[in-house]
Amino acid sequence: MRNLLLIALVAAALSAVAQESILVSPQWLNDHKDDKDLVILQPNFMKMDYEMEHIAGARYLWPSSLSPDSPEGSMNKPDVQVASELLGSLGISNSSRVVICHVRNEVSQSARVFLVLEQLGLKGKVFFLNGGLEAWKKAGFPVTKEVPQVKRAKFTASVTTLLVDKDYVKQNLNSEKTIIVDARMKNIYDGDPAGQPRDGHIAGAKNIPYTEMLDPTTYVFKPSDQLKEYFTPVASADKELVAYCFIGQTASVVYMAGRILGYNMKLYDGSIQEWSRLSELPMEKTEKK
Repeated sequence: MRNLLLIALVAAALSAVAQESILVSPQWLNDHKDDKDLVILQPNFMKMDYEMEHIAGARYLWPSSLSPDSPEGSMNKPDVQVASELLGSLGISNSSRVVICHVRNEVSQSARVFLVLEQLGLKGKVFFLNGGLEAWKKAGFPVTKEVPQVKRAKFTASVTTLLVDKDYVKQNLNSEKTIIVDARMKNIYDGDPAGQPRDGHIAGAKNIPYTEMLDPTTYVFKPSDQLKEYFTPVASADKELVAYCFIGQTASVVYMAGRILGYNMKLYDGSIQEWSRLSELPMEKTEKK
């Protein structure tokens, strides 16, 4: 009896781990696409991409509608009420499970959507089709041009603290619990000019280039053991990681990679666009050997 109980506990634990995975395969999505509470979103900057082909039942989402630009900076947090109305119009409720399907190489835009949905209270209910629409088609599953009829749902955002500001970063520059991570290319992190008021990186920040998180041909996230090669030298899994980039988009890929590995992830929304403009905030360049 004790052995049976142990087996049941182990099975439950493995099931819980599997449910926490934020990546889904084309086969998984095909098996679950008709589930009652499942919603597929295809974010595209150009709506014509969605109109040309998408998974049956998928709804279109313009990424900028959840990360609007303003005179204060690029890709800001959305207005909570506006975002709630938008998600409701897409048939998303607080009990929905959402699968995001990117097109071609538009991973960072879609990763930002993933992050914002988690920010709005759907953490644990948002998933990412690994490899996006290209992986779906490569697996032999069909696409369509037919736009689905969507029944409006009720969604009420419960804002979390996954998107943080400059004050949060400043307060944690020397923290033992929090590591600041620059998601830009290493040469830019080191100090090569990138068109910002100041070059280099936030003082003390580590570097995990977002491009290294993905297979460069298929845009599939690399296996966990390969992702760990970038994260483990930076911080142990019990640390909080705050990622940033130029404007808060490509760092979303590192945010997702950290989530895959089980890290407590956040993103500095103003990123270097804001930080480099405030001379009182410390920056540094990598010393040349």
